[in-house]
Amino acid sequence: MAKEMQKGSLYIDQDPETSYQNGDVNKNFDDDGRDIRTGTWITASAHIITAVIGSGVLSLAWAIAQLGWAAGPAVLAAFSLITYFTSSLLADCYRSPDPVTGKRNYTYMDAVRANLGGRKVQLCGLAQYGNLIGVTIGYTITASISMVAVKRSNCFHKHGHEVKCNTSNNPFMIIFACIQIILSQIPNFHKLSWLSILAAVMSFAYSSIGLGLSIAKIAGKVHAKTTITGTTIGVDVTASEKVWKAFQAIGDIAFAYAYSTVLIEIQDTLKSSPPENKSMKRATAVGVSTTTLFYVLCGCLGYLAFGNDAPGNFLTGFGFYEPFWLIDLANICIAIHLIGAYQVFCQPLFAFVEKRSNKRWPESKFITSEHGIKIPFCGMYHVNLFRLVWRTAYVMITALVAMIFPFFNDFVGLIGAASFWPLTVYFPVEMYMARAKIQKFSSTWIWLKILIWACLIVSLVALAGSIQGLAKSLGKFKPFQTPE
Repeated sequence: MAKEMQKGSLYIDQDPETSYQNGDVNKNFDDDGRDIRTGTWITASAHIITAVIGSGVLSLAWAIAQLGWAAGPAVLAAFSLITYFTSSLLADCYRSPDPVTGKRNYTYMDAVRANLGGRKVQLCGLAQYGNLIGVTIGYTITASISMVAVKRSNCFHKHGHEVKCNTSNNPFMIIFACIQIILSQIPNFHKLSWLSILAAVMSFAYSSIGLGLSIAKIAGKVHAKTTITGTTIGVDVTASEKVWKAFQAIGDIAFAYAYSTVLIEIQDTLKSSPPENKSMKRATAVGVSTTTLFYVLCGCLGYLAFGNDAPGNFLTGFGFYEPFWLIDLANICIAIHLIGAYQVFCQPLFAFVEKRSNKRWPESKFITSEHGIKIPFCGMYHVNLFRLVWRTAYVMITALVAMIFPFFNDFVGLIGAASFWPLTVYFPVEMYMARAKIQKFSSTWIWLKILIWACLIVSLVALAGSIQGLAKSLGKFKPFQTPE
């Protein structure tokens, strides 16, 4: 009985070869002895869209405004192609040495260990898990801003647009954290498909609302000022502001496509027929093309609607006030989407900590034992005490950090700038060159190195912009207060 009760929590912790060697593999298990994977390119596409299309899509009008009609759409197109290319390379690293029949790599770190090894494994882990922690804290802040926006929207509708209607974000961060404590008990990534599909639907919903509002504004009589080069020096911004904001805009667009931190974990949910790398490449094509379509429409039409005065987020930033009920619906969709996206990004971190803990203390009943609880209409649910305590503590700590440092999104931009290059570009390309045994100074080697160095420059430029933005936020910092 005790052995049966342990099966649930050890899904991510057990030795993948044990069951296979003991002859337990049957129709309920995959070739590595783990529960059979049931994911398809459709569920993988939902995971990708949930991870990629964040509420940042609504700030792309601001990014285009900083770069203008010439550079803005070009940067969007360039990073969509780069993301698709490097993601396709990374998809072939799920199995090693052969991308179809080789041994599975369950995490990004496993893939780097199998293909590159050495200190690069630790550097990958530092970049990946640091990014995941930063993103979950940032999503706590962003979700609370959307919840507050609903309350403020109703206040503006009732009392007029000149009223400040200030509201603290902290109670909404607590609400968000309570929801995440419950959802964090979902055992692993494999059980997350329904939430990702719901979150993906929400992202389409609020993006479409933003798009529709932009079109309605464009159709009106007032025409906003747009230019080939974006914001005008001496009119909209100073020369230094133009440079820093352009840096930030390039970084925002580059990071808006990045989902490599969870790509291998998403691929690990796919069934083995057709081959995982083939399904993942198809999901990547669908996810990136869908994302690009929405990014171009929302970014370009948003810029056309607001011009050089485009707000950072035209829903939570109140580029629109009416119809207030539609604004409320869009912000509710954003909050629901971020609830799902939080789980997509924290599940790999949960799995990493629980796997390491299980290997270090295999005899601890607190870590390995399961306790069955019968839930009405849902059947038996197996609770692992370590999972319950650790995941609850993590959600509470991220919420506390979000409340203490409401400017943390600027810091997340810093983390994104630091992790974009190694995770999205460097490691996928280097692993491909190692696997394919690309000769030094061949034409392929030269082009791939140019890609690596060009993206490094972009990351450094965005890093500088993020540091400047963080410095400004620190200058205004007041603990436990939400910026207006």
